Amino acid sequence: MSTLVAKVETLAVDVSCSRDALCVTLSDGRVVSVPLVWFPRLAGASNRDRSDWELIGGGIGIHWEAIDEDISVASLLQPENFMRLPEKAWRQAVRRKPRG
Repeated sequence: MSTLVAKVETLAVDVSCSRDALCVTLSDGRVVSVPLVWFPRLAGASNRDRSDWELIGGGIGIHWEAIDEDISVASLLQPENFMRLPEKAWRQAVRRKPRG
């Protein structure tokens, strides 16, 4: 007898930006925080533009209309599979990553 396991996709439910980080609250309760330098358009945007976001695809991503930026939840959870980060930013992110 085989068992089918349904894969549940983690979705964004809330978004905020500080001076130097993008924080995304996920549907499973986790909060993912990544350096704003990973997203130059978002880093260069005004606070007003950063706060004007909308969820896309039911929460699989976030869109900022004024700066034409789209960020997927998947890219936040596994950035090495989706982004080419400047070497300095990548080293900083790896150092901050919790070991477990």
